[in-house]
Amino acid sequence: MNSTSTNTSGRLSGKNAIVTGGASGFGAGIVRKFAAEGANVMIADINLEAAQALAAEIGDQAAACAANVSKSTDVNALVNATIESFGSIDILINNAGVTHLPMPMEDVSEEDFDRVFSVNAKSVFLTAKAVVPIMKAQGHGAILNVASTGGVSPRPNLSWYNATKGWMITATKTMAVELAPAGVRVNAINPVAGETPLLKSFMGEDTPEVRAKFISTIPLGRFSSPEDMGNAACYLCSDEASMVTGVCMEVDGGRCI
Repeated sequence: MNSTSTNTSGRLSGKNAIVTGGASGFGAGIVRKFAAEGANVMIADINLEAAQALAAEIGDQAAACAANVSKSTDVNALVNATIESFGSIDILINNAGVTHLPMPMEDVSEEDFDRVFSVNAKSVFLTAKAVVPIMKAQGHGAILNVASTGGVSPRPNLSWYNATKGWMITATKTMAVELAPAGVRVNAINPVAGETPLLKSFMGEDTPEVRAKFISTIPLGRFSSPEDMGNAACYLCSDEASMVTGVCMEVDGGRCI
């Protein structure tokens, strides 16, 4: 893609989006797909340098903002920066997430528990408080929460991470039914583990043997990719999905079957 061109005929043409955790992994896949389909994208990430690098790669359709999504001051600043850059917010992607290392549930520290719930769950509450009034006022919007197969078919030793993703799935459904009369759709995607910075944390260690064991649980025989997430997110946030809300779509190669 030409770094200075704007796609005026894409599936998301004219849309303005925020992607949290957008500088790497699944978030970066969503950012690249959205830009390719004509959206303007605010890349929000705790790693500002990485967000700025991706924005520079994309060009005029992207901007970067440092944000710790577990802090209301950062979330409010992010929303204000997006309005200043693009004028409106049509799409919100709650992608930022963390995990604790695999271990028995009683061995997870209180500090790690608080961090996982703040980033994975509280952030959805904070972004809703900041963005939902804007979407209600304009009469339309699409929110996408990036949950996990861990919220549908939990694996042992990731208990509190799994719980945050189960929370996110329920939040998606209740947000969807409450916001539907306002013209705001809310959906989720449930990825299986993929080639992202969190992969090693999910597996505990990254060796060929551990990878092979993990992939053996996925019927299609591979990890999910940032491109997979970008494609699914694009559909759910586009006008093609105008009748779709409250859906939590597995993008997992069949793992949850």
